[in-house]
Amino acid sequence: MSSLTSLGLHKPAALASLGGNRSFQRRLMELGLLPGTPLRVVRRVPLGRVIEVEVRSCRVTLRMSEADQVLVSTD
Repeated sequence: MSSLTSLGLHKPAALASLGGNRSFQRRLMELGLLPGTPLRVVRRVPLGRVIEVEVRSCRVTLRMSEADQVLVSTD
C-alpha cells in the first residue's frame, strides 16, 4: 500500500483505506471513495498543490495534504 500522492499518472489502483479525521473520511465516502473502489490519478497541479482523481467516472480534486491520507493498493 502507498499514498495516493505516490501513485503515477493514469496508473490503475484501488482504494485501500482512508486516514484523517472522521469528517474528512465521511466527505470522501460521500464523493464515492469507498474501500475497494478503482481509481486513477488524472492530473497533478504542483503550483496549487492539488491532485485530480477519477473515481466512478467522476473527477475529484484533492489537496496534496488530503491525498497523503488516502492509501491505495496497486495489485
